[in-house]
Formats: sequence, structure tokens, C-alpha cells
Amino acid sequence: MLGVTRRSVLRGSLGLAAAGALVRPYIANAAAKAATVWWVQGFFPEEDQAFRTLASDYEKASGNTIDYSIIPFAPMRQKIVSAITSGVVPDVMYATPPEVVPEQAWVGKLVDVSDVVETQKAHFAPDALSSAHFYDNTEKRRSYFGVPFEGAVVPFHIWKDLVEKAGYKMSDIPDKFDPFIEFFIPVEKKLRAIGMRHTYASGFVVSTIGNDPLNTFHEFMIAYGGVGLVTPDGRLHADDPKVRDAVIRAVDKFSAYFKNGHIPPGSVNWNDADDNNAFHAKLCVMDFDGTLSTELAMIHDTQAYYHDMVTHGQPLNDEGKPIPSQFGVNNAIVPKGAKNVEVAKDFLKYLIQPKVNNEYLKHALGRWLPVFPALAKNDPWWTDPKDPHRAPYVKQGLDSPTVPFFFNYNPAYAQCRTEHIFNVAFADVVDRGMTPKDAADKALKRAQEIFAKYPIQQS
Repeated sequence: MLGVTRRSVLRGSLGLAAAGALVRPYIANAAAKAATVWWVQGFFPEEDQAFRTLASDYEKASGNTIDYSIIPFAPMRQKIVSAITSGVVPDVMYATPPEVVPEQAWVGKLVDVSDVVETQKAHFAPDALSSAHFYDNTEKRRSYFGVPFEGAVVPFHIWKDLVEKAGYKMSDIPDKFDPFIEFFIPVEKKLRAIGMRHTYASGFVVSTIGNDPLNTFHEFMIAYGGVGLVTPDGRLHADDPKVRDAVIRAVDKFSAYFKNGHIPPGSVNWNDADDNNAFHAKLCVMDFDGTLSTELAMIHDTQAYYHDMVTHGQPLNDEGKPIPSQFGVNNAIVPKGAKNVEVAKDFLKYLIQPKVNNEYLKHALGRWLPVFPALAKNDPWWTDPKDPHRAPYVKQGLDSPTVPFFFNYNPAYAQCRTEHIFNVAFADVVDRGMTPKDAADKALKRAQEIFAKYPIQQS
């Protein structure tokens, strides 16, 4: 739906006022001021209501007006790029996909929001700060051009009842990466043997569309030791033997899993919603998908067996060491040309006040993780055992090793993602008969060509 939602709010039941006195904004307004805000539509109604409540409560506390539009996430990038290109921009944008922030910061199109981040800087998770600190090539410097307000990791999602139907227990699942992935192959075979002929081991997305195939490939690559592909100084390490070996192994394993029939063949054309739908339909036993959207989409559906789904964090690598999860962060940005920067920044300072931020995320059912680790530690809601999914999600994202996405270090990697260079390598093996080694080398060469266009001056 492309329609704009403007202040059609249900004010009250989820309001921050219910939790106590409202947190005051940072500026005292002698006269009401307004800011226009573009926000991304959630995957379920509670997310949108959480934002409406946030905007309403800010207005009550500040006397300012938030004139907002709620826009589906798929068209948002086009709107962001179009607005920045034309110069006709709102005051605040929910930046999606996240790599739009380093891309626009690189060309000097974003307002420096260091003063906003500074208000809570001591409380942010390190990866949240890294995911808002980007390089402006017009000024040859790094600074905060995004305000991080929510985060996520990518868990595995498993149907417990299907594992048990195949004659296994969840405790049978190995804790190392390759055995973990391979465990679902005999599960698949046994389910097919009892009549579930169209059930697959996994719902891995192998297309060149959207975020899910990117997340899946990077899971394999990092598991095999490729976490150093791009380092915090923004440099690509395509010639590092360890990185190259990880890419080759990932292409090989990923493509073999598909060719051997353990991923639905239609996955080559899937978008980011299709694996969710396949999982919900029990077309696959296991999936790898970001946030808790897979589970929460069915939280009100008693036929979905919400408690039969298992949220599973990272296994260990094949040497028995932890695999870091890529910790993704959503930023709010203020584009240059915004007419009401003062109110925009004040609203964002309000958004990242820990109490406000915690209530916002909870009202959205915890699909997104706090970027302030103390929130999850101090509020028992985040680890309530009555919900089977939040606690393992919090453990993976906030209590286990994480790393930022590579595009945070250099926007060149945003272009690598846009071109899906490693998913093209998968297609080169599956469709064009290339060897995993040749396909990986082709992808790494393309990455080098892209990075050559984005030199970062080292301080």
C-alpha cells in the first residue's frame, strides 16, 4: 500500500504516559514548530501504532508537530533517493535499506547529527555507533550522519514439530555450523518418506533480490572465516588467503545445498517475504531470516503454532569458536535541505532517550532489538520466558559476538550488495557451470573494481 498515513492515531492505550511521566524534549518552544517525517511501514499493525504513539507523545511533551507519512519499506529507498536528488526533502527519514546512509553521507547529502548521538553516546552498543559513523568524501572526514534507534540480528527459525515428526529432538541438533546445516537433510528425507513430498531442509533465499540472500551468503562466509573481508578502515581484503578461502567455501557449500535439492527451487526468484511465507506454510523445516518478523507475523494466529517455532542463534564454527552475527542498525537521517532541522534533531533526541526508546520497541512487539544493551538487561520483558523467541534473540544480538555490516566501513560495499556479487557467484556455479573457485574469484575481482572508486583518506 502506497497511501500516506497522517496522524490517524489511536492515542492512549500504548502511550508512554501509561508508563509514567513523559520524558521532556530537549528544546523549549516559545511557539509551536513542525517537522515532516517519513517513516517505514511495519510488517504488522503494532509497529505502525508504536510510531504513531511515539509521535503523539512527543507532540504533547514539546508542543511541536510531527507531520508524518508511513510508507511501505520497498518504495522507501526510491523516495529517499528521489527526494535527495531533487532537493525537496522531509526533515527526518527512516533510512531503508540501511546502506542508503553511508551512500548519501559519502556524497555529502546528510546533516551531521553528532550532537543528537552525543546525548546518549555512552549508552549505545559499540556496533550501533559504528553503524551510524560514516565517511563524507566531500569533506574527507567521518562523523555521525545517522541516529541509531533499533537493531537486529539474523536468527535461524526452526519448526520444532517437524523436527520431532521426523523422529528427532531439538537437543539432537549439532552446535557446529556445518553439522548444524547438514542436520536438516535427514529431517527432510524422513518427512518426505512419510508423505511430505514438498518439504525442504531450508528456506534459504538464493535470488539476487533484496536482503535475505545477502544475509544468507554472508552467514556462510563469516562462518568459514571471512569476517575480515572489509575492515574498519574501509579497506577490502580480497587478496587475503583466509578471506578468499572463506568465499570459495561459502559459494561451494551454498550452491551444493541448492543443487542437491535442499532449498526450494523457486527460491531463485524469491523476494524478502517469500521465505517467510514458505516457512509459515511448512514448506521448509528451517529458515535464516532477519529480526523476529517470521515469528511475530503469526503471533495472533492460533493456527500458526507460535510456540512450535524455535528461534535459534548462531551455532559455533567448525573449530568450536563463536560465529559473530552481523548486527544491523536502522538509522534516522536528516537530509541537507531540510527546513526544520532544529525540530528534527529534537525529535530524534527524544526518540533515543532510553525510556522512550524502550517503550517504542516493546510496543512494536520486540521485532527490533535495543541499541542500548542496558535496556534488555534491566527490563525483564525482553527475556520473559513466557515468550519463546525474545530471549534467544536478545542473547544472539546483545550477549554474543557481533560485527557491523561491511558497508558501514565503506559505501563501496553497498554497491557490492546492490549488485549481489556473491549471489551472482552462486548463479555462476548453479546455472553457468563455473567452479566455486572461479566464481568466487570473479566476485572478488568485481569487489576490487568497486572499491577502487571509493578511496577513503586515512586519518
